[in-house]
Amino acid sequence: MTDPSLDHFETIARSVVAEFPDAFRRAAEAVLIRVADWPAADMLRDLGMDHPEELTGLYEGIAMTDKSVWDGPVAPDTVWLFRKPILIEWRDRGDVTLDELIAHVTVHEFAHHFGWSDDDIASIDRWWE
Repeated sequence: MTDPSLDHFETIARSVVAEFPDAFRRAAEAVLIRVADWPAADMLRDLGMDHPEELTGLYEGIAMTDKSVWDGPVAPDTVWLFRKPILIEWRDRGDVTLDELIAHVTVHEFAHHFGWSDDDIASIDRWWE
């Protein structure tokens, strides 16, 4: 059996965003969704990470809570999903479907876009325990 494609991951992520409540969905639809097999070396370096399989997703941008009308032009906000690390985690976990895990990583990264820290997310989402 072949692994689901990058397109499959993007389709699931976009369907998750389409189900966000109206107030969140409108803001989320302005964020790019990118899917790659692995995170880029500079992403890992910037995060102080050595092992690419540990990074399943990444939000690149300025959180909505930190944006200002005084900000100059910047690259578009982007949610990255990394297919190979997600597949590795899914196989290791064995207790969720792949689409559930893709959805979870998508929501987690969009939470960063909305200004939530990892600690904020963890306080209401015990998924990783």
